Amino acid sequence: MKRRHVTAALVLAWGAGAAAPARAALTESDAASGIRAALHQAALAAIAGLGRPDGFLGNPQVRIELPRPLQQASRLLQMLGQGRQLDELATAMNRAAEQAVPEARTLFVSTVQSISVEDALRLVHGGSTAVTDFFAAKTRAPLDQRFLPIVTQVTDRAQLAQRYNAVAQRAGAMGLLQGDERSVQTYVTARALDGLYFMMGEEEKRIRADPVATGSRLLRRVFGG
Repeated sequence: MKRRHVTAALVLAWGAGAAAPARAALTESDAASGIRAALHQAALAAIAGLGRPDGFLGNPQVRIELPRPLQQASRLLQMLGQGRQLDELATAMNRAAEQAVPEARTLFVSTVQSISVEDALRLVHGGSTAVTDFFAAKTRAPLDQRFLPIVTQVTDRAQLAQRYNAVAQRAGAMGLLQGDERSVQTYVTARALDGLYFMMGEEEKRIRADPVATGSRLLRRVFGG
């Protein structure tokens, strides 16, 4: 009976403006689980959105444009009747990226499992794309190796890609081209990875901004402030 009176008094006190008990401090276990859940959701959303027909080609945020030298020469190539080949190459580049992206799934699983408690605590309080940046640092090099053969298989079918690579190789030897633009395959692989991490970052921003919308009590607890 006394307990009932105490409970009623507490309810009345809160209704009168007394402070409610503070939210329990985030535990290390919660932080680790929440970061793994956020990475899981962000990565799967990015892979699902990009690894399908028009995932890249139909998305202006990540659509892969022609390498810079081809963009600069596009008017001349169109005048020479090669406009269709330019279009075919642009489509092939985006299709190659769409086919490569699902390869990220298996590596992603092992990366999620490898997140330490120390990393998790740091990432919880990191920037708006801290989890994505962590994932990119861990996975970019191995994903580059997995993406490249798939991209090569698709882009090799485009006649203009072979011609570009022949010219780009000579230009690179003279120092006129550097980095991934020295072949269509390395260029597309790099842009595919850029697109994957960009879309993951966008999903992470949404999770941090509105964890309630995820429907996950854990994410709401970890990112809810």
